[in-house]
Amino acid sequence: MNILQIVFSLALFILIIIPLGKYLYKVISGEKSKIDPVFDRMDNIIYKITRIDKEEMVWKKYAISLVVFNGVMVLVSYIVLRVQAMLFLNPNGIGAMEEGLSFNTAISFITNTNLQDYSGESGLSYLSQMIVIIFLMFTSGASGVAAAAAFMRGIVGKKKTLGNYFVDMVRITTRVLIPLAILVSLILVSQGTPQTLDANVTVTTIEGKMQDIARGPVAALESIKHLGTNGGGFFGANSAHPFENPTPITNLVEMLSMMIIPGALVVSLGHMLKNRKQSRAIFAAMSILFLISLVVCYKAEIAGNPILTNSGLSQSLGNMEGKEVRNGITQSALFTTVTTSFTTGSVNNMHDSLTPLGGLVPLWNMMLNVIFGGEGVGLMGMLMYAILTVFLCGLMVGRTPEFLKKKIEGKEMKLIALAIIIHPLIILTPTAISLVTTDGLAGLTNPSFHGLSQSLYQFTSSAANNGSGFEGLADNTIFWNTSAGLVMLFGRYFSMILLLAVAGSLASKKAVPVSVSTFKTDNKMFVIMLVAIVLIIGALTFLPALALGPIAEHLTLLK
Repeated sequence: MNILQIVFSLALFILIIIPLGKYLYKVISGEKSKIDPVFDRMDNIIYKITRIDKEEMVWKKYAISLVVFNGVMVLVSYIVLRVQAMLFLNPNGIGAMEEGLSFNTAISFITNTNLQDYSGESGLSYLSQMIVIIFLMFTSGASGVAAAAAFMRGIVGKKKTLGNYFVDMVRITTRVLIPLAILVSLILVSQGTPQTLDANVTVTTIEGKMQDIARGPVAALESIKHLGTNGGGFFGANSAHPFENPTPITNLVEMLSMMIIPGALVVSLGHMLKNRKQSRAIFAAMSILFLISLVVCYKAEIAGNPILTNSGLSQSLGNMEGKEVRNGITQSALFTTVTTSFTTGSVNNMHDSLTPLGGLVPLWNMMLNVIFGGEGVGLMGMLMYAILTVFLCGLMVGRTPEFLKKKIEGKEMKLIALAIIIHPLIILTPTAISLVTTDGLAGLTNPSFHGLSQSLYQFTSSAANNGSGFEGLADNTIFWNTSAGLVMLFGRYFSMILLLAVAGSLASKKAVPVSVSTFKTDNKMFVIMLVAIVLIIGALTFLPALALGPIAEHLTLLK
């Protein structure tokens, strides 16, 4: 029965992304569809009001537009959070958010990370939840898809331009994110998720005591939280809270919402290339990595704590610490693997309470950051590794490497090498600093190996723009808010800009005719090579840190 739950969820995922991927291709390529007359009117009104110039952009202009547009939104969001106490739609009288936390929160949500060092029900007014949190969830998700669309155009196209960033943002938001968000919101409301602007309710409990029941525009936030691979919850307990995730149906819908757009983008790639075998190869590599993580997490959690087992205590239900009984091990392990493979960050159980090997899985998923990944950037990351794989294979046989009929030369490889190096650099460096400074150590609430894992998880989650955490960490301090905020910025924009530069370089190249000596990138051998390259680079980079954290902690439990 447990395995059937997993198989059913993954089968639904595949069934959804096939038609959605074709539709998404039409949206990002500008191909006509039957619903264009409706959406064209809406889009044209937006273009007219905002005076958007539809002219195609080279990669530099595209990247600058993305960064500047995001920068303006960060500034506006920061101001709203600082003055929310004086604004309307604040029936619960929430005060202004302090400077360091406002900086961290604005950066967190614009970078699609949604790392929360606050509890939404007590830290934000309804206005802030809507015009900061929900708004940034739409725009950050759309930015990721837009960047992926530009990257795909670059590696496929025959011209130097990558599209228009603002046109991409409008089309993705109006034709994909808003319709899907409305649909998911209606499903969540039907299952009991609140959607209201009324104030909190004070009730008398069965013990005769008074308790405040928090509510608000929860369903609207939950839908785009998952569809945009954002992850930030309306409540501090995130999707473990019964208002955010009240039933098995909402649990399934929320998992699928996280998965469908990153998965559909892989399908869209096949349509754009006019080569579905190529997209199947990329999808197969991602799926293999995903299934490996899922099996390890599930096995670790169902086995329970070795110390309790050796003490003769029954763990027939597995390691249930930090988990909802209604979700059990299967749905908790699946949700954990999905939310860190698709770098969403939403949680229906506390990752800090996972077994050491169970906790290693979300860390590993975020360290790789290419197992489907977040909105758009996951596909860009895997294509980056695909180019690297072709380059390495080309060196082995002594010929100029080619990917999708484009020659891979020194310029592209330098940019890709830099993108690969930046990710571990912005994870391991601040982790080391946090372990040797007073302010960093003050946030760790666990000793020894698990304390190291707390810090490592925080910066890994920030760099991968995931947002989940080992929530035992006392992270609402100047040190953690500032350091994590900077890591989120670097993790989001450095790699994105570098990969847009790669796309711009490839876009300007002429296609190379396919010959008998062309290295095929759409067969089983390439899938195996791609998976091997990802695993080898991940292990060489992060295995020492993992050995000092979750692996060492697991070994201590076996004594």
